[in-house]
Amino acid sequence: MDGLVSKSYRFGHRYDGRDHGLYASSIKKYTSASKRPLNRAEQSQLMRLLQNFTATRSWNWLSLTTTLHSLTSAGVFTLHKPVDQRVKRAQAALLSTLLDAIIFKCNRKATAWEIDARGIANLLWAMAKLVDNGQEQTPALNEAVAALLPCVKTQKANFRSREISNLLWAMAKLVDFGLERTPGFTETMTALLPHVNAHKDQFIPQHTANLLWAIAKLVDNGQQWTPGLKESVAALLPHVNAQKDQFNAQGNANLLWAMAKLVDNGQEQTPGLKEVVAALLPHVNAKKDQLNARDIASLLWAMAKLGELVELNVVKSTSELLLYQISQCPQLSQQDISMSLWGVLVCCARLSSNANADKNSLLEKHMDALFTRLENATSNNGDEQSIIAMATSWLGRACPIVPHYQTSISKPQTDFRDQLQLSIPTLKIEAERSLNSLPPVDLLLPDHNIIIEIQGPSHYVWGDFKTRNGSTLLKIALLQKAGFEVIEIPTNTLWNQDSIKRCIDQIKTRVDIPPQGHGSVSYKIGWADEANVTVDKGCQSSDYCYLTAEEHLEKQTGKPTKRKRKRKKKPITSSLSS
Repeated sequence: MDGLVSKSYRFGHRYDGRDHGLYASSIKKYTSASKRPLNRAEQSQLMRLLQNFTATRSWNWLSLTTTLHSLTSAGVFTLHKPVDQRVKRAQAALLSTLLDAIIFKCNRKATAWEIDARGIANLLWAMAKLVDNGQEQTPALNEAVAALLPCVKTQKANFRSREISNLLWAMAKLVDFGLERTPGFTETMTALLPHVNAHKDQFIPQHTANLLWAIAKLVDNGQQWTPGLKESVAALLPHVNAQKDQFNAQGNANLLWAMAKLVDNGQEQTPGLKEVVAALLPHVNAKKDQLNARDIASLLWAMAKLGELVELNVVKSTSELLLYQISQCPQLSQQDISMSLWGVLVCCARLSSNANADKNSLLEKHMDALFTRLENATSNNGDEQSIIAMATSWLGRACPIVPHYQTSISKPQTDFRDQLQLSIPTLKIEAERSLNSLPPVDLLLPDHNIIIEIQGPSHYVWGDFKTRNGSTLLKIALLQKAGFEVIEIPTNTLWNQDSIKRCIDQIKTRVDIPPQGHGSVSYKIGWADEANVTVDKGCQSSDYCYLTAEEHLEKQTGKPTKRKRKRKKKPITSSLSS
C-alpha cells in the first residue's frame, strides 16, 4: 500500500491507476480462491490499509472499472451488521473518489476505445451490488448510474452474452431501489432486449437463470410488458428445459420464482412454460442441501403461487422436504418467514381432503412453527398481516391483529348481485364482507351460510379460467374450513342474460336447502362448451361432478331430457371439504 501511495504521489496527474487496479484484482482473486467474499474480520483488517487508497480523475477507464468491480465482488463494500462505523467511513471515502472519477470519464465523453462494453457492464453490475449489499444510495451513485446509461446504448452492439446477463440483472436490481426513474433507463433496457434473442444460444445456465430472474423482477416492479420482453422470455424458455440439470440450487430457485412472478404479472400462456416448471421441480430434492433460507422460501412461494399448474403429487413430495429444510434454519428474515408461511398455507389448502389428512397434520406443525416466528415480529406490512390472519384462521386461533383490506367491487360482481337481488327480492346479500379477519368475500348470503365468488381472469394461471392460482385456492379452502358453502362463478360464464339466469337458477336450488354448518363443499358453476361445473348432491366431497344445463332442467321439472354424459374430474383438493 505504501508503494501505491508513493507511485500515485510521484506521477501525480500522469498516474493512470493501473497498479491500484492490480491490487484490487489480487483481493478478488483471494476471495475467488476461497469461494466466499471477505468475512467481517478480513474486511476490517483490509479497510485500515484502504484508508489511503484514493482514486483520481487521472486514472484510465480500465483501472476504474477493474478497481470498483473487483472490490465490490470481493465484498470490500459489504456492510456487515452490526455496522462498524470506522469501516463504513472508509468505504464511503473510497467509493466517493471512485464514483467521482467514473462520472468525470463518462461526462467527458472519452474516446470510444477507452469506454468499453465490458467495463460498462461491470460498473453497472457493481453499482447494483453496492446497494444490494447495504450501501447508501447516495446522489453520487445515482449520478454515476445516469452517466453510464447513455454509454450502454452506444455500446449495445458490442456486449457479449455474459455482459447482457449482468446488465439486465443490474437494471432489475436498480429498479428495486427506484432508479427506473433515471432519465434514459427504459430506453436503455429496450435497446438491450433484442440482444437477448440474438445471443440466446451462447448463454450458459447461470446467464439464463439471471436473465429470466431479471425480466421477472422488472415486470414485478411495474415494467410494462413490451414485445421485447415477451420475445426474450419465449427465446429463453427452451434453453431452461435443455439446461435443466445444469442449474445450481440458487439458479433453480430463482428460475421457479421467476416463472411464478411472470405468470402472476400477466405473462401470456407461453409454449414451454409449464414444461419448464415440471422439469425444474424434481431437481429441488437433489440439490436440497445447497439451498439457503431465501432459496427455500422462494421455492415454497413459487410452488404455491402457481397453484394447479403444479401436479398434486409434486406438491406432496416437495413441500414436506422444503419445510423440513427451512425448519433447520435458525436465522430467517421476516420476509422469508412470511413467504414460507404463505406457501405452506396454500400447500395445506391443496392437500385438504381427508385422503391427505396425515400429510396436512405434518404440514400444520411446520405452519405453527412459522406462524409463531412471524407472530413474534411486529409488522405494519399489509400482506404480512393478511398472512397472519389466514394462518390463525387455519390453525383455529384468535387473530392477534386487525388486518386492513382494501375493498373494491368489480362490474361483473355488481351486475350479478343486482340480477340476483332482482330475481330473489327477499334474499339478503352482503358485498365485500371480511369474515374471521380473512380477505373480503365477493358476495355473502348470511341467512344461508353461502359465499359467492365471482372469479375474473386474475384468479387463474394465465387467465385461462381453468387453472386456479394459489391465492384463489387458499381463499376458497379457508372459507370452507370456516364452515361456509362456496360457489365459484367464472366471469367468462356470465356472457349473456341466459347464462346469468342459469347461474341464478342454480343458486335458487341452494338457498332452499338449510345451510350446512361444517364439512361444506365448493361449487364451481360454469356454462362452457361441454358442461357446467357444479356439485351434484349425490357426489362424494372428494370429487367434482359436472352437471349440464339439461340435467339441471330435469331436476327442476322432473321430466327426463336428453342429457350429455356425466364426467368426473380428479379431485381439486383446495376446493374440497376440510
